[in-house]
Parts: sequence; structure tokens; C-alpha cells
Amino acid sequence: MHLNLLNGMLAQATTAAPAAGAPPQPNIVMQYAPMILLVVVFYFILIRPQQKRAKEQAKMLAALKSGDKVVTASGIIATVTSVKEKVVLLRSADSKFEVTKASVTEILEAGTTTES
Repeated sequence: MHLNLLNGMLAQATTAAPAAGAPPQPNIVMQYAPMILLVVVFYFILIRPQQKRAKEQAKMLAALKSGDKVVTASGIIATVTSVKEKVVLLRSADSKFEVTKASVTEILEAGTTTES
């Protein structure tokens, strides 16, 4: 037990007073450079692509119209019959669904609109 106390005191004594010819301490920016670099890489690899996908999804949902053939998040392939503010009415074979717009993940075919 006395030996552990002595080691602790010696460790504190050697770090308390720097020698006259000791090299200077590195700049604080250089100490945090690896952390800053990690944050920048993390942003460009993970955050930026996710934001880009979210913008594309929002753009796709804004362009959603009646007659489009879509795929939902659960894998249902259906045709859009009506688009409301937050929900979409879908028709697949003999079934009709009302799902949220956010559950539409992809537009397979754009609907054909007949204008006269």
C-alpha cells in the first residue's frame, strides 16, 4: 500500500514542473483535429445523403397524382385513386386502401391524364 502511494506522488511530481528544454505543448487545434475531421467525414458520408433522400421523397410525394402506380412501404403495388392532404387512396385488384402519404416509397408508372 505504501508503494502505491509513493508511485502516485512520483507521477504527480514529474508532471508538475516542465523542464526548461522540454518541447512545447501542441496547439489546441491540432489536439482536436482528429475529432473535427471525424465530424466532417461523418457529415458527408451519413447526414448529407440522408437529407438528399428526404428531399427527393418529399418532391416525389408532392408530385403524386391520381392514376399513378405506386409501391408502399409494406410492399403493396397499387394504383392511386385519390390524393388528399395527408392520405392517399389506393386500389389494388379488388381491394381499396387508405394509407398515409409517407408510406408511398416509389412511383412505378406515372398516371396518364386525358385533357380535352
